[in-house]
Amino acid sequence: MTTPDPEALVRDHTVYSCVMGSRAFGLATEGSDTDLRGVFLAPTPLFWRFDKPPTHIEGPAPEQFSWELERFCELALRANPNVLECLHSPLVQHVDPVGRELLSLRDAFLSRLVHQTFVRYAVGQRRKLEADVRQHGAPRWKHAMHLLRLLASVRDLLRTGELTIEVGAAREELLAVKRGEVSWAEVERRMNRLVEENDGAVAGSPLPPGPDRARVEDFLVRTRRASASRPDGNTA
Repeated sequence: MTTPDPEALVRDHTVYSCVMGSRAFGLATEGSDTDLRGVFLAPTPLFWRFDKPPTHIEGPAPEQFSWELERFCELALRANPNVLECLHSPLVQHVDPVGRELLSLRDAFLSRLVHQTFVRYAVGQRRKLEADVRQHGAPRWKHAMHLLRLLASVRDLLRTGELTIEVGAAREELLAVKRGEVSWAEVERRMNRLVEENDGAVAGSPLPPGPDRARVEDFLVRTRRASASRPDGNTA
């Protein structure tokens, strides 16, 4: 089997793709980028070689990034914020039968681990904002907006067991932060409150302690086996 180039893997083997970023969050304004994210299934025979297929690919379109299915599942099981949000985008571009089964597993990836990973990610991003304030007198307001959005999203996930990435009625309040119309002191106060609310939501969360790894692995093994049985490595 000839090893396809990265562009061919994305073009011919994508099982799921969506729009992410501000457009998916309901925060797009004039000039907002269109961030494309996807999952591709590398044909199983490619894994029989010494040189394995890539775990992720940038492009070929601007602002496009794709993960190989196994890598995507690994990250989702670890409650990676970017990957979990990708599974819940309201703006789906493409989905095939494998992609539909992946989407049906969304609940298998969700667990109380999100409290650790989302909040830890938020703490890292906040430190960058604080460095901006020290060096330049103000944070990158767009990043501050998205940090508030993320903290509110995971708080609601812990409370309800459902991940919703659209901001809904919070749009104008968040865009005011992006425009620099809210003081940094107030943004800090909101961040502190959201972290406290996240901490308080963990104990009573309807989410399980950990993800359903066995269910996801069963899906991955069946998908790899189906790909191996076809000459072209596809599953459909």
